[in-house]
Amino acid sequence: MGTGLYSIGVSGITAAQLGLLATEHNVVNANTPGYSRQRTVQATNIAVNTGAGAIGQGVHVQTIERMYDQYVTNQVSSAQTQVSELDSYYSQIKQIDSMLADATAGLSPALQAFFSGAQQVASNPSLLPARQLMISSAETLTARFQMLDARLVDMNEEINGRMVDAVAQVNTYASLIADVNQKIVIAQSSYGQPPNDLLDQRDLMVNELNKLVRVSTTSNSDGSFNVFIGSGQQLVVGSTVQEMTAKASAADPTRIAIGIKTAAGAQELPEYLITGGQLGGLVSFRAESLDTVTNEIGRVATSFALTMNAQHALGQNLQGQIAGDPGFVGGIFTLSAPKIIGNVYNSGSGSMTASFNAPTAPTAPSFSGNFFTDLNPSDYQVAFGAGGAYTVTRLSDNQSVASGVGAGAVSFDGLTLNIAAVGNNGDKFKLQPFSEIARNIAVDPRVSADPRLIAAAAPVQVTQGIANTGSMKISQGVVGVGYTAPAAGSPIALSVNSTSLQGVPGAWTAVYSDGTQVPSSGNIPLVNGTATLASFTFNNMSFAVTGNPPAAGSDSFTVQRNTNGVQDGRNAVLFAKLQTENTTAGGTATYQSSYARMVADNGIRTREAKVQLDAQTVVLSQAQATRESLSGVNLDEEAANMIKYQQAYQASSKILEIGNKLFDTILALG
Repeated sequence: MGTGLYSIGVSGITAAQLGLLATEHNVVNANTPGYSRQRTVQATNIAVNTGAGAIGQGVHVQTIERMYDQYVTNQVSSAQTQVSELDSYYSQIKQIDSMLADATAGLSPALQAFFSGAQQVASNPSLLPARQLMISSAETLTARFQMLDARLVDMNEEINGRMVDAVAQVNTYASLIADVNQKIVIAQSSYGQPPNDLLDQRDLMVNELNKLVRVSTTSNSDGSFNVFIGSGQQLVVGSTVQEMTAKASAADPTRIAIGIKTAAGAQELPEYLITGGQLGGLVSFRAESLDTVTNEIGRVATSFALTMNAQHALGQNLQGQIAGDPGFVGGIFTLSAPKIIGNVYNSGSGSMTASFNAPTAPTAPSFSGNFFTDLNPSDYQVAFGAGGAYTVTRLSDNQSVASGVGAGAVSFDGLTLNIAAVGNNGDKFKLQPFSEIARNIAVDPRVSADPRLIAAAAPVQVTQGIANTGSMKISQGVVGVGYTAPAAGSPIALSVNSTSLQGVPGAWTAVYSDGTQVPSSGNIPLVNGTATLASFTFNNMSFAVTGNPPAAGSDSFTVQRNTNGVQDGRNAVLFAKLQTENTTAGGTATYQSSYARMVADNGIRTREAKVQLDAQTVVLSQAQATRESLSGVNLDEEAANMIKYQQAYQASSKILEIGNKLFDTILALG
């Protein structure tokens, strides 16, 4: 009887002692990150069967259990990786939003100042200070483009640095998880019990890993974890680590690409596989905002320079020079060529260049309207197949825009690609039309040095005979691309009688008041059916006709090269007018509306990121609260448990005391 009392009492003391130890462990780890509350799981010892029935033999502790739910933990990890991704994304995109929307540092004020300067030249073409003001505002505008590009380049370098740092942290956590995996396997195989603190450490490291990149896990039968990224790329398998890499992209050395280290070397991962966490946010920001803004600003700069230069080239400068004359400068602005990068894994000797197509020009017979470009704010990939076949893919929407076989030129999206030598099967090239445009746009140094070279005047003029008797007037004329002005000192003499306009050289196109167009040569009839002559075009020059011819005899007009360009601002009016014309996006948007749309789109993405971040932060808080309700340490509850186990310990000690007295009594009877 004494032995039974002793064994039951000792079992109770042992159980109470373990309960006290678990409670004390909870209390001191109440503020330990990732700690899960632990408790003892008790069970009765095997009873002894007697004639009087089964006699219990006390209690034992089966295990020390941690209060843990895999599904709740997964919810916390999932919410955490999304919060980290959105936080990383938002912290970057709000910088671009602030830069673009700044009322003083943005592009809009500089554009406005430039066109104000152009309007001053149109109003006062003979004043050198007005021309110098236009050049100064042009230089300010190009400096603004360069400043925006420099900030975007800095952000790209910052993204690269953050990605390298994040990958280093990922590899550190992966190594720690593999190390803990090994310890867990040893502990479980040695004692047959879960090593709770090690399990908590591993869960905490997986959660920290999710802050860097989204990972998924699977469990092995030995208690170890496997950790995967992307669509199943191995990061940790048991105690083996597959390191991630952050190196210059094979397609673009200015960008850091994420990869996995293999026996054959670093394998670059597609960006769409890098999701969640800080890395996912950085990759998404770069693709959705940084690249988009860089290309859009480059497109605006390109469209602005091309269209301004095209209209400027149709004018006459203050020295009387026009297109084709020595010393005439057709373009105010200079641009760099589109950038082409060969993939580092190319095995062939393919080579190519690219150029911007001339903007679409106003067409005959009126040459009214404006220049515009059809550029798309995107990078392109040129991929070679067998036999020199190639395909050009627009990377913004992954649409094929051109294809062909062999060397030669191909045009698409306002660009011309000149393939000098084809690549081998599998070779790839990246075409970046706009990546360096804003960085390199500048005012032509010849124009900067001599404001007289601004071609503010029109190249032709029309004078009427002083003896004319009719009311017919012929306008000063508008020239189009490829015009041929009369040679200096060789004017074209026109005459008009009651029935026709005579003296127009070569082929012409007449436009009548009902819209009818009649191409021909020789004399131009003044009437076509019931319609009267409204305008006529020859040598890519268009002239409007108003009024009535003389009733008798003939009136004379002279078309000649402009000899009064000092006070003429007709061409300046046209290039100043480009401010409000649809010059970009295939003739559907102005310079400023394209820029404003980019600012608005980026602002919308910024706002969406902030709203999603706030919402996901709430989801994370709720998931963490759910986990804490199960796994967190409640000090009040643990204090109550201490009292409970203290009393249990004391009660079990009383059993030993009673057993000792009974044993002494038996000895006394002997």
